[in-house]
Amino acid sequence: MSTTASGKSGTWRNWAGNVTARPVREVTPASVEELSAAVRKAAEDGLTVKAVGTGHSFTAAAATDGVLIHPQLLTGIRKIDRAAGTVTVEAGTPLKRLNVALAREGLSLTNMGDIMEQTVSGATSTGTHGTGRDSASIAAQLKGLELMTADGTVLTCSEEENPDVFAAARIGLGALGIVTALTFAVEPVFLLTAREEPMPLDQVLAEFDELCAENEHFEFYWFPHTGSTTTKRNNRSAGPERPVGRVSGWFEDEFLSNNVFQVANWVGRAAPATIPAIAGLSSRLLSARTYTDIPYKVFTSPRRVRFLEMEYAVPREALPETLRELKAMIDRSNLRISFPVEVRTAPADDITLSTASGRDSAYIAVHMFRGTPYQAYFTAAERIFTAHEGRPHWGKVHTRDAEYLAEVYPRFGEFTALRDRLDPDRRFGNRYLRRVLGA
Repeated sequence: MSTTASGKSGTWRNWAGNVTARPVREVTPASVEELSAAVRKAAEDGLTVKAVGTGHSFTAAAATDGVLIHPQLLTGIRKIDRAAGTVTVEAGTPLKRLNVALAREGLSLTNMGDIMEQTVSGATSTGTHGTGRDSASIAAQLKGLELMTADGTVLTCSEEENPDVFAAARIGLGALGIVTALTFAVEPVFLLTAREEPMPLDQVLAEFDELCAENEHFEFYWFPHTGSTTTKRNNRSAGPERPVGRVSGWFEDEFLSNNVFQVANWVGRAAPATIPAIAGLSSRLLSARTYTDIPYKVFTSPRRVRFLEMEYAVPREALPETLRELKAMIDRSNLRISFPVEVRTAPADDITLSTASGRDSAYIAVHMFRGTPYQAYFTAAERIFTAHEGRPHWGKVHTRDAEYLAEVYPRFGEFTALRDRLDPDRRFGNRYLRRVLGA
């Protein structure tokens, strides 16, 4: 068994830098057997155990003062079953590596989030999603998983085997055990045509239902302090492949969206009064474009500017009213918001604690540049979201507790009862889970 420290003096930090932990020890197992030994040893020592991926969660879901498990040696594709249309992958595999490997095999996931830096287990466990009319979150594309429980044994879970665990562990928050392998549904690689163009916010909200119905994947970004949005529609295409040009892609996706945006946020943080003007300029810089490429090159994009994020899922029919309330709140406040607000959708699914569990959902994500005071904005936004029965993204900043979450998740009790059965001693517990799930 190998061990490794993360950062000086054994302090672990997440990507955004808003969560830190000082574990007693950090373990990087090279096999499921070594992972099992680490879990059993933690139990002998009376320590909690948490697994952490790339740290892209903004919550303390993976933080622990016990044993921190790093899965970076538990990576790679274990099996491709073309007849069944599935791929089984080790839990520590980054989504980026999976997407590239699948493309080489002529395969693809059906839907993805907008970044691919996370591990597959971290992304699924926290409910990472993209946008889709018919296709749902990454976890909803799972056909099976393997879960190491508190006694160090592994449960194989699917709709046929341990189906109650499968229903919950697809988005398990790390509360039920440590995921060791995941089996995804895949399909032959296909092409998507992306159409990106500006559109007035009032028009987007008035036509929101139509835009969602007419496009397989629709999303938009609204720039606070303006009435402007950038919309993106992704639909399957017969081709031919017409990727973004190398120069234009670098200019818009790297230079404007990352480099210039980084500088603009530095300026805005130093002089908040400049933010409305910067927002207006930002909303005009990105021009309309259309391109066709394989899925992961369309769905995902580089995000190098660091930030904090809160995201809530509201019933899809409540999106226009909710966003109008958010805009009105910002307009009448002294807040200065330099990041656009991101809006996506997902169809209802059957995962116990999915933010889309049992209802078609729309997601509203608010962001603040790292190092900028965010509490006033997030608190005001959260008040609006919760008034519409919003469900917080499990990996994003929020203040909700078990009492609130039990009200907005009809199957909340199923999850906590399963947790009581699988982990009665809370070997996988931490402060965050005590808040959102109860003791």
